[in-house]
Amino acid sequence: MDWRDKLIDELRRENAALRAIIAERDATIVKLTERIEELERRLNLNSNNSGKPPSSDGLKKQSRVQSLREKSDKKTGGQLGHKGSTLEQVDNPDSIKIHKNTQCPYCRTDLTDVPVDDVCKRQIFDIPKKLKPFVTEHQFEIKYCPGCCKKVATQKSETIKAPVQYGHKTKAVVSYLNVHNLIPEDRVSKIMNGLFCMPVSVSTIANIAKTCVANVEQVVEQVKECLKTAPVKGVDETSVRIAGKTCWVHTLCNDNFVHYRASEKRGDISKDLTGTVVHDHFKPYYFNLKNVNHSLCNAHHLRELKAVTEIDKEPWARNMTSLLLFGNQFAKDRQHSIPNNIPTQWLAKFKKLYDRIIEAGLSFHDKLGILNKPSRGKIKRRPGHNLLLRLRNFSSDVLRFLDDSNVPFTNNQAEQALRMIKVKQKISGCFRTFDGAKDFFAIRSYTATAQKQGYNILDALTYAFNGTPLLLTQT
Repeated sequence: MDWRDKLIDELRRENAALRAIIAERDATIVKLTERIEELERRLNLNSNNSGKPPSSDGLKKQSRVQSLREKSDKKTGGQLGHKGSTLEQVDNPDSIKIHKNTQCPYCRTDLTDVPVDDVCKRQIFDIPKKLKPFVTEHQFEIKYCPGCCKKVATQKSETIKAPVQYGHKTKAVVSYLNVHNLIPEDRVSKIMNGLFCMPVSVSTIANIAKTCVANVEQVVEQVKECLKTAPVKGVDETSVRIAGKTCWVHTLCNDNFVHYRASEKRGDISKDLTGTVVHDHFKPYYFNLKNVNHSLCNAHHLRELKAVTEIDKEPWARNMTSLLLFGNQFAKDRQHSIPNNIPTQWLAKFKKLYDRIIEAGLSFHDKLGILNKPSRGKIKRRPGHNLLLRLRNFSSDVLRFLDDSNVPFTNNQAEQALRMIKVKQKISGCFRTFDGAKDFFAIRSYTATAQKQGYNILDALTYAFNGTPLLLTQT
C-alpha cells in the first residue's frame, strides 16, 4: 500500500469520526430545541390559558381583554329588569336637625317671621359615635320557704350559666368576621375591642367556633347527604396547609348547597355519590365514582385550547374553541325557550363536526412526528396531542351539557367555592390544627349554603348560637 492509499484510509476514518460528531451534535440540538420550546411554553402559561391561579401571574398580569369571556353587545352597568338597591329615606329618623332660612340670598330681606312653605329633606345614614355592648342582667330570686324552711332559688336557664358571658349576637358577629369574612382570630379580637368595646380573646374565639360547630353539625351532615343524591353537582379540591403539612380541601356543591371537607390526601374522594358529577378530569374521580355520569369542565378545555392556539400555533384548536362556545350558547338559548329539547339532527351534526376537528388535529400531529425518547420513561406527547386524545376519548363527558340541560358547561360553582379557601390561606397562611380546620369548614359549609339560599349570614349564625339553626335542607 503506497502513501496515497494510507492517506485515503486516514481521511475516511477522519470523515467517519466527523460524521459521528455531527450526528451527535444534531441530536443534542434537537433535544435542546425541544427543551427550549417546553420552557418557553411554561413561561407563556398564565391564568388565562392554563389552570394556574391568577396569583401566580405576578407582575406580568394580562389585561382583561385576554379573558376567555367574549365582549358582548350589552351596555355597562345594570341591565334592563335588574332589581337595583339603594338607600331610601325613612319615615322616623333618629335625629332631626332643622336648618332655618333667615335671609333671602337675592335681596337680603329678613325671613325670620315668614311662614315655612315647604321642607326639603336630606337624610344621612351613619354609625353611632360609640358602639358599646347592650348588657342585660338576669336576676334569679332566692327565698326561704316558710313551709319547709329551705332555701329556694328560681330555676336557672340552661343558656345562662356563668356570671358574665357573651350573647348569641356577639358570638354570631365573631363567627361572621372570622369564618365568613376570613379575618384571623387576633384581628377579630382587635375589631371587637375597637368597634364594640368588647375584649374577646383568641381562645374565646376558638371556643365560640366549637359551640357553633356543635349546633350546626347535624345541618351540615344533612347538606352533605342531600348533595350525595342530588341529580347534578360539582366537585373540586385544592391544597391547604394544616399543622405545617400540605392537606386538601374537597368541596361538593350545586345551586342550593355547599359542603367542605378536609383530608390529608388529594385522592380521598367520596365514593357514594350518584347522579351527574362535574369535575376537571382528576383521575381519582373516574376511579372512585363508578355509579355516576361524568361531565368535564369546559372552562379548563377552553384555557388549554387558548394556550395551544396562541403558544403552539396549532390551527385546529381555534376551531374547537369556537365550536364549544357555539354549543354552549345554543344550549343556553334552547334552555330559555324549550328546555331539554335540543334537536337530534342538530346534535348529530354538532358531534360530527366535533369529531372532524379532532381528526384534523390528530392528522396535524402525525405530520409533526414524535418527540425524541428521553433517557428514562415513555416518549412524551405534545400538550396539544394530549388534549386531542382527551377530547376524543371522553367526548361524551365533554359534551354532557348538550345531552342534559341541567348539566352546566363549566365547573365554576365548585371553583368559586374553593376560591375563598385560597383567600383564607393567603391571609392566614395555614391552620394550626386539623381540628381547627374541620371546625372552620363545618361553619363555612353552613354559612355558604345559607348564602346560596338567600338568607342573611348574620341572622343564620344567630339562629345557630340560639340552638335553632336554619333547616337548610328544606328548600
